[in-house]
Amino acid sequence: MAEIKLAAEVRTEFGKGAARRTRRANLVPAVVYGHGAEPVHITLPGHDLLLALRTANVLIGLEIDGKSALVIPKAVQRNAIKGTIEHVDLLTVTRGEKVEVEIAVHVEGELAPGGNLLEYVQNTLLVEAEATHIPESVTVSVAGLDAGDSILAKDIPLPSGSVLAGDEDAVVLQVVSAQVEEAPSEEAEGTEA
Repeated sequence: MAEIKLAAEVRTEFGKGAARRTRRANLVPAVVYGHGAEPVHITLPGHDLLLALRTANVLIGLEIDGKSALVIPKAVQRNAIKGTIEHVDLLTVTRGEKVEVEIAVHVEGELAPGGNLLEYVQNTLLVEAEATHIPESVTVSVAGLDAGDSILAKDIPLPSGSVLAGDEDAVVLQVVSAQVEEAPSEEAEGTEA
């Protein structure tokens, strides 16, 4: 995974009014925390941050007052209407450190013939990986699965360097048969008129 560099500035103003002024200047308020250090309140360039967060579990290299910090996004608050980023919590990591992150589950292949439907019980999988080698997603084959079949978390092949951090017996995907609605009988149709 590539590291994205962003320049950050330390925030000195706090509160709702200060946050609004920051956002009007196309900056995003953020907090950097972790490793037992005091939280650092910063602002980040809005557009650059938006582009960086398009990649799940992105590794961000911050430059804060001449100091470098390696972080991953932990929580992103977005405006429900505009879709803009309101605030970001960033977790400090070090190279070689293991972190727990959720990665997307993608499927490939066709289910067995018939009226089968694939149900995502979980869209993501909790894994532990090195901070600089976080996988973006895992791909699972559902080829030939029939109604009643399911795929557990422990059945999903993970990229090298990643281990399952969540419940290994949790159902991630399951195949169900489609519900078919019965056509109304002629007697029932005649009584409605």
